[in-house]
Amino acid sequence: MDKKNKANILIVDDVEVNRTILENIIVSMDLQPILAENGAQALELVRQCRPQLILLDVSMPQMDGYELCRILKETPEYRDIPIIFISAYDEPKNITTGFDLGCEDYIIKPFIPEVVRARVGTHLKLSNTVQQLAETNRRLQVSVNEQLAQMEEEKKRVLHALVRVARQNVHYEEAYMERLCYNCKIFSRALQLSPKYESQVSDSFVETIAIVAPLCDLGNMAIPDVILSKKGRLNPIEQMLFETHTTAGADILKDIMAGDYNDYIQMAIDIANFHHENWDGTGYPCGISGDEIPLSAQIVSVMSEFCALTGQSESHRTYTKGEALLVMQGEAGVKFNETLFDICKKIAHQLH
Repeated sequence: MDKKNKANILIVDDVEVNRTILENIIVSMDLQPILAENGAQALELVRQCRPQLILLDVSMPQMDGYELCRILKETPEYRDIPIIFISAYDEPKNITTGFDLGCEDYIIKPFIPEVVRARVGTHLKLSNTVQQLAETNRRLQVSVNEQLAQMEEEKKRVLHALVRVARQNVHYEEAYMERLCYNCKIFSRALQLSPKYESQVSDSFVETIAIVAPLCDLGNMAIPDVILSKKGRLNPIEQMLFETHTTAGADILKDIMAGDYNDYIQMAIDIANFHHENWDGTGYPCGISGDEIPLSAQIVSVMSEFCALTGQSESHRTYTKGEALLVMQGEAGVKFNETLFDICKKIAHQLH
């Protein structure tokens, strides 16, 4: 075996004759011995060549074997190096102390060459196996992460397709939906700076709501066109039918998820189902109130109102940002979460 390919075995003993005997045993195994006569020298050699295994004497001046073992096992870079104590101390407490410190084996002096060879061979094989398993696990993790990333991209593509369907069927201009996406993203980023919401609004949350916000009215596909396009106020029966668009949209999204939970679809479901719930509990479809309403649905509720008021519409004049905020101020604490609305006012200049 080429010297460069031989496993390095560090021998640490303050007695020269012991080092020589162990060196000869290691050479006979076609391995590469590295010699140290004290703990400090051994530490330096570990840093230089990182041995595959250490044969370590317990009783040495200044730094004994136990102390060197403790230092190595507490160092993440070196804790996996197998350590075999070789000592004249044969009391059970001496042996258990070594194992408590993390050594892999303990050989009593005077040592038998065949025993040393057997123990060294066994722990080298075990160490190699552990390293191979770790590398296999690393490669497997890389593969799993790549597959998960691919699955996430597929989920995003499904959602983008749904958004396109929603744009074609919910009687909103494409510009309105693009503004809704953008404003929900800006608003969510602002919430990351709020002590109340920073723990709830991750970067993933911001990315997700920017994709799924337009799906709030996906259920309009289930509502007769005559109701969606009606000018003026709906009658009670028409209003009741219109309100079912929330649960209809949520049901469509639940069917798509089909038991395969993922954050994108779940947020879309929450938004579709609850974006017409009011802070005071007077909304629909469930009449929930306050923080019972998912944060994503609260964000879309505020931003959809802002976008509707400031966008072009045949049903009402276009409001400036300031005028829209004045209109919405009257709904704070009733329709909207007051804290969210206060944040909305602060970042209104960033909204489209």
